[in-house]
Amino acid sequence: MTSISDTVSSTQNELERLVGDLRSLLSSKDLDSIPQIKQLRQRLDDGIESVRDTTVRAAQEAANQAREAARAADRYAHDEPWRVATAAVAVGALVGFLLARR
Repeated sequence: MTSISDTVSSTQNELERLVGDLRSLLSSKDLDSIPQIKQLRQRLDDGIESVRDTTVRAAQEAANQAREAARAADRYAHDEPWRVATAAVAVGALVGFLLARR
């Protein structure tokens, strides 16, 4: 199972590769004679910075939500241990039954 941090890291790596390709394309000396290229380069840099900031905030928010969910599950397990144990036994019995039928 892929974790959130692995997915974010993979996405960030792909974005960095794409940005690198765009920058190398725009840094071509042949394009320096076109006045709009400087503006395009600046917009690209601004967009990259914006995407990075958004990605970092999204990853932090996802991590905070995951931590809060873990805390809630921990509180529930401590407040209702018999319900959690009963559910675990029921799931285990169901999995055992299904595996025994194979």
